[in-house]
Amino acid sequence: MTCGTQFPATFGPPKECPICLDERQYVGLDGQQWTTLEKMRRGGWRNVYRGQGPNLIGIGTEPKFGIGQRALLLRTPQGNVLWDCISYLDEQTVAAIQNLGGISAIAISHPHYYTSMIEWSQAFGNAPVYLHESDRQWVIRPDKCIEFWSGETKSIGDGLTLLRTGGHFVGFQVLHWRDGAGGGGALLAGDQPQVAADRNWVSFMYSYPNFIPLNRPAIERIVRVLAPYEFDRLYGPFWQSIVSANAKEVVKRSADRYLKAIRG
Repeated sequence: MTCGTQFPATFGPPKECPICLDERQYVGLDGQQWTTLEKMRRGGWRNVYRGQGPNLIGIGTEPKFGIGQRALLLRTPQGNVLWDCISYLDEQTVAAIQNLGGISAIAISHPHYYTSMIEWSQAFGNAPVYLHESDRQWVIRPDKCIEFWSGETKSIGDGLTLLRTGGHFVGFQVLHWRDGAGGGGALLAGDQPQVAADRNWVSFMYSYPNFIPLNRPAIERIVRVLAPYEFDRLYGPFWQSIVSANAKEVVKRSADRYLKAIRG
């Protein structure tokens, strides 16, 4: 219940969660707690939908579950892509998304948002789930729908490119949407770069709950990977975490500020 990661079926709760035991996450004060989708469906959870921009719909769970991120349904003429993922899924959600054209592919920034990705894939015809192979070890529920890719970039559709930035996780990936933001380009970034409370800035962390910063080489790599791509807007993992304009410049000057701060 802390990270929202789904495990394979067992006769009882798993002994431990490697996602939560990793220093980028945590085990709560009350210890590791577990639930199931069946219990959640009886417990009053539901998914809500909000427009996040042209052809982009946010999907989030209420009340908050796990980390509390929202997924993004990116609608294209070639098929819809689910970016990042949430734990909760029910028949109402499947029906609502089918009315929007379904899901042709799923791509997830990093292991903290893998959640119920297999459940989502199976609900939409075993849609391929694109993950970078460097994060293979963090897949808790393996399945044939997962397509691990290697290298630094991968096209998953016309104008849709996965970029491996590394940093928060070795295989951390972002999705560049060439035609997003009215043609100015958009970056679906998950936790990295993370949109700050002042949305004129972003920041970077190795561990957000435990306040461990990224080092200089990691920051410089992120900036270098993003440099060839234009994006006017940046979408983080939460409802309000959106840099609405000049996002590429925001990332560059935020990285400069960050590096100045850690140099001392």
